Amino acid sequence: MIDRLQAVRDRYSQIQNEISRPEVTSDHERLATLGRELRSLEDLVQAYDEYRSTEEQLAEAREMLQGERDGSMQEYLHQEESAAQRRLGELEETLRSLLLPRDPNDERDVVVEIAGAEGGQEAALFAADLFRMYGRWAENKGWRIEILDQHETGLGGFDKISFEVHGRGAYSLFKFEGGVHRVQRVPQTEAQGRVHTSAATVVVMPEPDEVEVELPDKDLKIETSTSTGPGGQSVNTTYSAIRVTHLPTGMVVSIQDEKSQLKNKEKALRVLRTRLYERKLAEQRAEQKAQRSSMVRSGNRSEKIRTYNFQQNRVTDHRINLDLHKLDRILQGDLDELITQLAAAEREALLGAQEPE
Repeated sequence: MIDRLQAVRDRYSQIQNEISRPEVTSDHERLATLGRELRSLEDLVQAYDEYRSTEEQLAEAREMLQGERDGSMQEYLHQEESAAQRRLGELEETLRSLLLPRDPNDERDVVVEIAGAEGGQEAALFAADLFRMYGRWAENKGWRIEILDQHETGLGGFDKISFEVHGRGAYSLFKFEGGVHRVQRVPQTEAQGRVHTSAATVVVMPEPDEVEVELPDKDLKIETSTSTGPGGQSVNTTYSAIRVTHLPTGMVVSIQDEKSQLKNKEKALRVLRTRLYERKLAEQRAEQKAQRSSMVRSGNRSEKIRTYNFQQNRVTDHRINLDLHKLDRILQGDLDELITQLAAAEREALLGAQEPE
């Protein structure tokens, strides 16, 4: 393990030197790639540096003990020795975890799409609840949310809403949210107090750099129109709505959220670039049976990854059989315990896969 850690440390220093070279700073694609690699190694390098420092402290305490005759000083040095040994054990576990294969997209910003699935108006209202939950969570993390597109319903729900989350490591945490989310509660529209079950789908996609997905003009068909529907009344006399068709794939993105045609076009191209990048990743992962395109499948409630039970104030994550009786706090953005457990389960699975038979 030490050889691998030293190799990582050497690579980290190499990247630091390379980034400062003029020919690299002028190459935006190369600079972005190296920057992501550098950030991905930071935690591991910091832990390894602390490990080496703690080893030195332990060796120093043991050396001083050999020549020490004062009883109180010996007791102090024994305590220092024990503390260093404990810390080394903790750091070894941390380093083993950090050495596991990492998703290369973990440091990226993300695009999240939430849509009401089974349940009609109640599903749309639940989609709005999920959006608010993620917004509060992102705020707690110091991340910034930017709405890309939204299709509201008359009762304050969303048939669909797309947004970006900007912040270091956003994808590393948001990636656990992709799938079908089921809700069990008495809807606002229910007069007899009966519990209904509805569902919303969440798709999480890492946002690529512009240089990673090129969009030449010849591959794009761009159409403009007046905005329609809720939120579009103030701009429906100008051609601000944008519809972009990617001709090679037939993929279509429509954005009308902004009053400015230019801003809508910029957003549409970002969404298109993200979807194309996600498609590319899905194709790469097809052999591993982990395509992101299968994340929500049909949106059927039986395919749920998580259930939100309002009567019991309970959230159940079915992937790890975890029950948390704090639904009210989770909807306020307190997702850390849930995500930590999911990340731990992922690490355990990776560790198990690496153990020799």
